[in-house]
Amino acid sequence: MSSITLAQADQLVDAALAAGRAARMAPLTVVVLDAGGHVVAIKREDKSGIGRVEIATGKAWGALGMGIGSRSLAARAVKTPQFIASLAVAFAGRMMPAPGGVLVRDAQGDLIGAVGISGDNSDNDEFCAIKGIEAAGLKADPGTDL
Repeated sequence: MSSITLAQADQLVDAALAAGRAARMAPLTVVVLDAGGHVVAIKREDKSGIGRVEIATGKAWGALGMGIGSRSLAARAVKTPQFIASLAVAFAGRMMPAPGGVLVRDAQGDLIGAVGISGDNSDNDEFCAIKGIEAAGLKADPGTDL
């Protein structure tokens, strides 16, 4: 199994933050995890809230843990809240079912990691994640509303 490299993660993070600045979003925190759920890169903009690292990590970790973007987890939370509550227990609280956790795939479509962003509204967080992933030459898999 291949994983996202530090160079790719750095490029992704910088591009995601640049997208947020260009759109005048609230300060963002970006977390990149490899395919095994290990942190590769984190950047937290000045004045980004103190809980944003945990939220961004939860979005990315939940996406990896279920193999679907966190947008899909958010949709499932609405339709089957008992399942999501049980999943939160199984994942020891390490997941956040809200858009902004996007799976990262290589050119062949293989899963190599995930990015989570927190700081603005979830749709904007997801937008920046996708922009960052694409800027790094990778494929974004945000999930869909189920």
